Amino acid sequence: MSNELNLNGVGMTSQRTRDRLVQRLREQGIMDERILDVINSTPRHAFIDEALAHRAYEDIALPIGFNQTISQPYIVARMTEVLLSDGPLSRVLEIGTGSGYQAAVLAQLTDSVFTVERISGLLAKAVSRFKLLGLRNIQYKHADGGMGWPEKGPYDGIIVTASPRRIPDELIGQLAEGGRMVVPLGHGDHQQLTLVSNSADGVTSEVLEAVKFVPLQGGKS
Repeated sequence: MSNELNLNGVGMTSQRTRDRLVQRLREQGIMDERILDVINSTPRHAFIDEALAHRAYEDIALPIGFNQTISQPYIVARMTEVLLSDGPLSRVLEIGTGSGYQAAVLAQLTDSVFTVERISGLLAKAVSRFKLLGLRNIQYKHADGGMGWPEKGPYDGIIVTASPRRIPDELIGQLAEGGRMVVPLGHGDHQQLTLVSNSADGVTSEVLEAVKFVPLQGGKS
């Protein structure tokens, strides 16, 4: 990605189009103004191929190569809002770096983000974007995301950006007491965004809404 990329945007990537997106997110129920401000100021067009940049501020998922997508802004905002709903977080683990957009949003709202990606080509692009935007509180690793990043845990927040059929035990084990995890559970057209909470009384889960994500896969490439 060229350092000459216009981070402010022009035309279909201009501030006006970002403002319209944020207004749409408000209308869909996103209430946290901190998250809306971060989405407004974060150049989503920098996280997708130039040929698709004119669609960056539509509320849709877009392809990023390797059979992966950048999530629609509503889902990014919704998952972030759920994760932060009980107060600020210090250490957040992200499973599935993808384009890097979700990590970039989280990095502006939390102290530290640890992100794991199994596809090296995607991770390399994401890291270049983090550097371009000056996001220095993101640590990254090329690894099987389902295993998490135990050496850096425990985490008071975990966000999973691909859908497992069940919550990996490895991730539950890395969730601190009082911590929460947001994960899309299920497969195909039967996925539910789920909030998992870890308290002194044990681990509980709450189904939030229907979603559709790419499946969480093992191994790395």
